[in-house]
Amino acid sequence: MRAAPAYRPGIAADDVALILERVAAPVWQALRGQRVFITGGTGFLGCWLLEALLAGEAQFDLGLQLTVLSRDPDGFRAKAPHLAGAAAVTLLRGDMAELAGVDGRYDIVIHAATDVARADADPLHAFEQIVAGSRETLALARRCGASRYLLTSSGAVYGRQPSDCSHVDESYAGAPDTGDSASAYGQAKRVAEWMSACHAERHGLEVRIARCFAFAGPYLPLDAHFAIGNFIADSLAGRPVHVGGDGTPLRSYLYAADLAVWLLTILVQGDRRPYNVGSSHALALAELAALVSRSITGAEQVHIAGTPTPGRPPQRYVPATARAAALGLQEYTDLATAIRKTAAWHHKEHPHAA
Repeated sequence: MRAAPAYRPGIAADDVALILERVAAPVWQALRGQRVFITGGTGFLGCWLLEALLAGEAQFDLGLQLTVLSRDPDGFRAKAPHLAGAAAVTLLRGDMAELAGVDGRYDIVIHAATDVARADADPLHAFEQIVAGSRETLALARRCGASRYLLTSSGAVYGRQPSDCSHVDESYAGAPDTGDSASAYGQAKRVAEWMSACHAERHGLEVRIARCFAFAGPYLPLDAHFAIGNFIADSLAGRPVHVGGDGTPLRSYLYAADLAVWLLTILVQGDRRPYNVGSSHALALAELAALVSRSITGAEQVHIAGTPTPGRPPQRYVPATARAAALGLQEYTDLATAIRKTAAWHHKEHPHAA
């Protein structure tokens, strides 16, 4: 048996331990010897998948071969040298919408690219890029003999969650508003799911779909469009946490180590129907801001820009997770701990950023 390569994780030791413990032994065994092609491997979801897979490789000598597509391999080497330089990892320069020249044999394709279009982005371009990426990765899976395909989709496929629906489940038939150009992301992810279903039916590809909601944890950018990241950035900088709206929208957050456990379990033990991936514990953004401030600074320093409109129901973005629970999955990390761990990682990685 060959010696397992040294793994120097970029996440906390207790997160590695959680992943190794909570990913069931049959899942690790199903991954043994697998050749895996990953898009989005340099982003938040991708980095956590790599951390989890490399932890399993180091612990169980799985013989994994992980090919990670990147538009900027040098940038990824600078960002996460322990991932980019791992013995099991091969970086492939390229774009997910242009994979026709990629050949070889892969057992699993993980399409983890989940970039949400910026508010100032051209919605048609954003839509076309997401659809093209899904089309190309599905074609790659078929061309390269993959038996299994994981699509990281989004809760955005449901459109606006009804105010009388506390937790949206996978059977909800709602959809993003076709009259709203800002719905490009949700529209495109719906198309990606549909194309995946077509490949499953016509070509026998074992498709798994993870509808991802909101998360916290290391690798989450603090300067993007993620509310929890912006709130953590404020607290780390010593500023009051700023809530741009009225603080009433309801959200929920799953910790990234838990997320990695869920994704690997769904990949191996799930079925073809989509799975919501996220926390079912809802809280208002005003409550989240206060929790972030208390968790990081020990004090509650929050500024809420807007005033709630009396009688208006809050906007909700909270999943039901019974299907994931049927696979034995649960939330292992409470939100306050998730916030502190996210803040600590950023402080360690960028101690002078605040």
